[in-house]
Amino acid sequence: MRSIVPFAALVLVAPFAGAQARPVQHVVVNGAHRLALWEKRPPNPRRAIVLLHGRTWSALPDFDLQVPGERRSFMDALVARGYAVYALDLPGYGKSPRDASGWNTPESARSDLVAALRWVADSSGVRGKPALFGWSLGSTTSHFTVQAHPELVSALILFGYPPGDRVSELSPLDTIKAPLRLATTAEAAAEDFIRPDVMSKKAIAAYVKAALAADPVKSDWHRTEQWRALDPAKVTVPTLLLQGEFDPIGSTEAGTPLFTRLGTGERQWVVIAGGDHAALMEDTQPAMVAAMVAFLERPRRK
Repeated sequence: MRSIVPFAALVLVAPFAGAQARPVQHVVVNGAHRLALWEKRPPNPRRAIVLLHGRTWSALPDFDLQVPGERRSFMDALVARGYAVYALDLPGYGKSPRDASGWNTPESARSDLVAALRWVADSSGVRGKPALFGWSLGSTTSHFTVQAHPELVSALILFGYPPGDRVSELSPLDTIKAPLRLATTAEAAAEDFIRPDVMSKKAIAAYVKAALAADPVKSDWHRTEQWRALDPAKVTVPTLLLQGEFDPIGSTEAGTPLFTRLGTGERQWVVIAGGDHAALMEDTQPAMVAAMVAFLERPRRK
């Protein structure tokens, strides 16, 4: 049965007192790729969770936005609830250099995410398999990864999941032989803040500044026909689908074929009331975190 639970926005809460002001950077090696993996954790984490960014912007602007006088860091919010949090930069994003080809592909992104998940399982010191959270194109990559490697995660959380035709439009046509390496823009950095008053102008300005500093050049994706292998029926781990109420990308129409075909009975669909495509850092962030914690800490059938 489809389970859609609305969550209202809550008051932003203080981050855990032991959260680091700056995340710790690790390097994960996957073949020729050297990947930046960012960590924040409380003293005694209950479990680990890995975060994967979306199409254009990398881990730190997306997941660790620092705004003086405001609490916008998704990582800090999860640390406050007792989780060790790891955020990955795919090649060409943030502090992870592009590979020799200059491209990301669905299959290479899956391989890189697998390497990060294995690193966390082996090196984090946190017992149990990590949960995996993907945002926007990161949710597609997370789905693609978990359907092939369900043994690596304890749960899958998807937010802003794009429909199949949108995913295909996110890359240049495969007839283009060289990466475009287009400059990113302030307008593009602000475009996910769709609804009025979802976030202070000060916070939006801070995000734009952080995004352009971290990712001055847009990443390039290739071989998009590989996404055709996406199959919800092959996702057999507990799965939470998060949807911003006003998100034009991760819409009900996009989520329905995914949710209804998931290969697990342990699934929930939560609508974040008032949220849009960037709800994880907006005033709706506490509602998202509450939904995630409720899912991850739910009573399990013995």
